[in-house]
Amino acid sequence: MIKDFKAFLNQGNVMGLAVGVIIGAAFGTIVKSLTDDVLMPFIGFVTGGGVDFTNKYLVLTGGDKVTAGMTLAAAKATGANVMALGSFVTAVINFVLLAFVVFLLVRQASKFIKPAEPGPTEVDLLTEIRDELKKK
Repeated sequence: MIKDFKAFLNQGNVMGLAVGVIIGAAFGTIVKSLTDDVLMPFIGFVTGGGVDFTNKYLVLTGGDKVTAGMTLAAAKATGANVMALGSFVTAVINFVLLAFVVFLLVRQASKFIKPAEPGPTEVDLLTEIRDELKKK
């Protein structure tokens, strides 16, 4: 079993997948920073003079403990049941940005990678075999 496991780990696909996951996680961090630190403050400014989406929430239960202007963390600390709408909006924007960048990367890579030349079809191969057999 250990021998099979070593063979599995030595395959190129496993190492490629590991590298992809690590780079993907790092890239996700970059996109999150771009969203949280650059885009969301800009969007907040455009939509009303500096609105911070991270502290936008809806109180579901326990609203008597939550006061106006409380941050999301403070509202959660009171034990209130809150729906973090701002966090969700930020996550959606992160996803859209990440998907768009991946789309651009795949699109660019497809321009550099030439499609494989189509090989002979089954009919062509069978015809070639038939013709070779006729010669004998």
